[in-house]
Amino acid sequence: MGSLKGEKFRRSCTETGRGVLSDPQTRAIYDIYGKRGLEMEGWEVVERRRTPAEIREEFERLQREREDRRLQQRTNPKGTISVGIDATDLFDRYEEEYEDVSGSGFPQIEINKMHISQSIEAPLTATDTAILSGSLSTQNGNGGGSINFALRRVTSAKGWGELEFGAGDLQGPLFGLKLFRNLTPRCFVTTNCALQFSSRGIRPGLTTVLARNLDKNTVGYLQWRWGIQSAMNTSIVRDPNPSHFTVALQLGIPHSFALISYQHKFQDDDQTRVKGSLKAGFFGTVVEYGAERKISRHSVLGAAVSVGVPQGVSLKVKLNRASQTYFFPIHLTDQLLPSAVFYATVGPLVVYFALHRLVIKPYLRAQKEKELEKQRESTATDILQKKQEAEAAVRLMQESVRRIIEAEESRMGLIIVNAWYGKFVNDKSKKSEKVKVIDVTVPLQCLVKDSKLILTEASKAGLPGFYDPCVGEEKNLKVLYQFRGVLHQVMAPDGEALRIPKQSHRIDTDG
Repeated sequence: MGSLKGEKFRRSCTETGRGVLSDPQTRAIYDIYGKRGLEMEGWEVVERRRTPAEIREEFERLQREREDRRLQQRTNPKGTISVGIDATDLFDRYEEEYEDVSGSGFPQIEINKMHISQSIEAPLTATDTAILSGSLSTQNGNGGGSINFALRRVTSAKGWGELEFGAGDLQGPLFGLKLFRNLTPRCFVTTNCALQFSSRGIRPGLTTVLARNLDKNTVGYLQWRWGIQSAMNTSIVRDPNPSHFTVALQLGIPHSFALISYQHKFQDDDQTRVKGSLKAGFFGTVVEYGAERKISRHSVLGAAVSVGVPQGVSLKVKLNRASQTYFFPIHLTDQLLPSAVFYATVGPLVVYFALHRLVIKPYLRAQKEKELEKQRESTATDILQKKQEAEAAVRLMQESVRRIIEAEESRMGLIIVNAWYGKFVNDKSKKSEKVKVIDVTVPLQCLVKDSKLILTEASKAGLPGFYDPCVGEEKNLKVLYQFRGVLHQVMAPDGEALRIPKQSHRIDTDG
């Protein structure tokens, strides 16, 4: 969507020289950077009325972001760190009479397993990509690692193939072949063949997946796995926004199971998701539920509780930071204890809200204040200039406003008593924040026509006699006006349309 907007923006600016010359911002961009500047993506979302210095700074920022994206796309680094924690001593402690040595009374929490994996990609040509990956694992003092090298080639618009070579200290050499092919616009197939060499001989494996779009939001999968853990699996995934629903059935050796899961995404700024699943098979039954939430621009924190037989109760905490994943499965008990389920559910919520209030929100607020302070310093001269321009415009409006007020008073029309624009602080918890408002009574009265004032959906900072007193911060327009001899009051967020007079703005003076 962003690239489409960028293409429209560039087309509108480069089709004719008249389009560039008529728009002040695109003219400034063209004067500084030429056609190359107009082709830079991101200008379409930049606020207008920028000075050449601000445009130059914005161009450099967009150029840095584009270089970062290109590097990220070229290498595509991915990493996973998993730390398994054994906390069963919290709930499954032995009675004192069974202990040979009296302990300290504190439960023992141990790290019993770890796993680290990393992969990067290196484009060789337009169709060939090399992939290097490695992993290290340890469990109860024993561990091993492996390294893999793969070469992927895009054969056509409908498919690609990949050759893989791997080796490790616990397993012998590995040779693999992966193929992907679009059979029809709604159907594709993937095949993975592998040969694993070990002291027991050669272990072949074959996995084939056939997928088809059943409708706009539904995809069906059919998987056949032979050799290593042979199985037949079928699943249906339905993804109508904001829900995600999955049903799966597997028949295989050694595991056969049925799975149903549901996930719901809330339409909020933090992109909160809640999910739950039920999995039942020959190995037992597992119920899992959890949630995840965006805590910063590049970080998502999630937690899930797993309750099953015979697995017991586990808490799984996951943090996604850009393309890196940090996973902490915490095994609490081998039994189905209500106390373990309760603490695994309530504990993460208490810790999250405490961290969010005491650490995350203050940190994000400090970062925002730092950015705003930097922005204020860089725009201080421009703000002063715009303030002087606004004051000059107000002085020129005085005579026109006097005539408008006389006309409105003669017919008991719309009189702007007071009007303020900027940042208002109403929350008592934010008393330390500075109120930054300007008086815009005269400019608003000058816009009154036939006892009506209509403002469109745009920032009010661009209106005659206005300027932005707090760059980068949320602003409102507060108006106290008189209509038909009755006082009215309204506060409208900056950027929203405003139409007065309205009956809903009337101040009730009956009390």
